[in-house]
Amino acid sequence: MDRRTVIVAGATGLVGHEILQRLLADPTVAAVHCLGRRRPPLQHPKLAALVVDFKALPGLPPADEVYLALGTTIKVAGSQAAFRAVDHDANLAVAQAARAAGVRKAGLVSAMGADARSKVFYSRVKGELEDKLTQLPFEGLVIARPSLLVGHREALGQPTRRGEEWGYALGKALGFLVPANYRPIDAAAVASALLSAVPTAKGRQVLLSGAMQRDAPAPR
Repeated sequence: MDRRTVIVAGATGLVGHEILQRLLADPTVAAVHCLGRRRPPLQHPKLAALVVDFKALPGLPPADEVYLALGTTIKVAGSQAAFRAVDHDANLAVAQAARAAGVRKAGLVSAMGADARSKVFYSRVKGELEDKLTQLPFEGLVIARPSLLVGHREALGQPTRRGEEWGYALGKALGFLVPANYRPIDAAAVASALLSAVPTAKGRQVLLSGAMQRDAPAPR
């Protein structure tokens, strides 16, 4: 495989950070263009940090793959409209700009329960984004639907999420009773699953949380 050029949006989040770290360490990756409202707190010869306004994206550089990991919560965003502007609008804008730049493969960090027909606002927004991305002419689209994410948000300068903490504690205590797709999952497992699937993806593929957790490599 020729050395790849990759675009990442959302590299300051749990999964996006893991994706970025792995791409920078991958010898088959020549360059990583990281899109964000601020620069990531690291430097690397492969890394080109692009500070952008997601409401008015510039033309993106040619690349082979794009990873969409922008996300927030309604509490942090402040309203449903502000949440939608990040989780739906910004991810879709990056995908459209990436496709216009010639990107053929895309990976999305979505969520369990994503469904455009859901009565739950969060799940409905996630599902609407999935449907919009499916309509774009990507050669391959991989959608990861993790359950509650496990990771060190404090180390990334993010507020902790009480629901994730409770879910993790409950999962540890009663994990054998919880269906695999709803057990808490490490952000590293989600990143690993996307990075394994996207480069060779054909058509639309959905990665459920249980399968990503089952197939995750053992910790080093």
